[in-house]
Amino acid sequence: MSNIVAIVGRPNVGKSTLYNRLTETRKAIVDDYSGVTRDRHYGTAEWTGRNFTVIDTGGYVAHSEDVFEAAIREQVVIAIEEATVILFMLDVTTGITDLDDDIAKLLRRSKKPVFVVVNKVDNNQRLSDANVFYSLGLGDLYSISSMTGSGTGELLDEVIKHFEVEVEEDHTLPKYAIVGRPNVGKSSLINALIGKERNIVTPIAGTTRDSIHIHYKQYGQEFMLIDTAGLRKKTKVKENIEFYSVMRTIKALEEADVVILMIDATEGLESQDVNIFHLAEKNKKGIVILVNKWDLIEKDHKTTKAFEEQIRYKTAPFTDIPIVFTSVVEKQRILKGIEEAAHVFENKFKKIPTSKLNDIMLPIIESYPPPATKGKYVKIKYVTQINATSPMFAFFCNLPQYVKEPYKRFIENKLRENFDFSGVPIQIYFRQK
Repeated sequence: MSNIVAIVGRPNVGKSTLYNRLTETRKAIVDDYSGVTRDRHYGTAEWTGRNFTVIDTGGYVAHSEDVFEAAIREQVVIAIEEATVILFMLDVTTGITDLDDDIAKLLRRSKKPVFVVVNKVDNNQRLSDANVFYSLGLGDLYSISSMTGSGTGELLDEVIKHFEVEVEEDHTLPKYAIVGRPNVGKSSLINALIGKERNIVTPIAGTTRDSIHIHYKQYGQEFMLIDTAGLRKKTKVKENIEFYSVMRTIKALEEADVVILMIDATEGLESQDVNIFHLAEKNKKGIVILVNKWDLIEKDHKTTKAFEEQIRYKTAPFTDIPIVFTSVVEKQRILKGIEEAAHVFENKFKKIPTSKLNDIMLPIIESYPPPATKGKYVKIKYVTQINATSPMFAFFCNLPQYVKEPYKRFIENKLRENFDFSGVPIQIYFRQK
């Protein structure tokens, strides 16, 4: 179950700074790969063992003044509908503005938990200035400084109390979510899959009202399709269609086992797609990339191989993903996409016998041991797969702290070469015996 924390408020109150603080990744080198993810407006965060998705609504607002306030109000409405918890951010140095009042009105009517977060409180004078925000009628205040991070811990302790309890679902049928930016062909793909034989489609009652679950059974394949494509919210403001679809995508993605990411061949892998990709990877989902509208590409100047290389460059270091070139309109290779998803699903839950794992991996490790650090040699004795819903491996050794990232990647590549984990993120741990 996905818990989404949305940060709302007018511009310049510090939403992005708080967002960056909550989602801060120590692996910046991996995430900011060649400037691909500059405009991240959503990402994963973790507090005391609970994972959640944070959305900075500030990234989805029009620049023009007239649309501007309407867009912000509309975003608050969407956030109220879609998010688990809402952080309403205010600036202690400006007090309450008209727009703050408007936002508060909308939030007071909502049934969702709302936290009033007063930012830029970094001295005692400002602490007492913050009290004016009690008049918004939204309950307790959380005074923070998003620059220094003071107060964010107390805030998060309270926020996670409102998360929905994660229910372990039975994995009888694989769940695939078809995601991608608006107008990439998601609905057409679903219609092409289901065809005219509507009788095989049984939207299952009682599943979350946010996404339609379609039970698909033909051509030897059976799975649940999580469809967000058909759910179009009428938004008055063009920019908010993207914001809305991001909210929906996150929910669908977290429910799925395998994410089928559709991209438009005429546009390539855009930053929004890369964000979705990383979110799926962080959530340990299987991934298949479908390049749609391939019929529109002049074949002579773009081969599939060149196109694939571009995609893998942008998704690095996780590049072991099936990429299928389709044309939904011409019904080309649609089933190929579904077959790949089934294959990735199998890989996600695949278990390698310990004896086989050691027979193959130990000789490789012996030929290429981890480089010695400060004259200390790492000896890896034994490897086993940990029981989990996605591939995790424990390598037992004498000095786990000396095994560095490049060696981990080398081990991951060897596992992929020998056991086929295409489309699935792999976790590797080095542990003391």
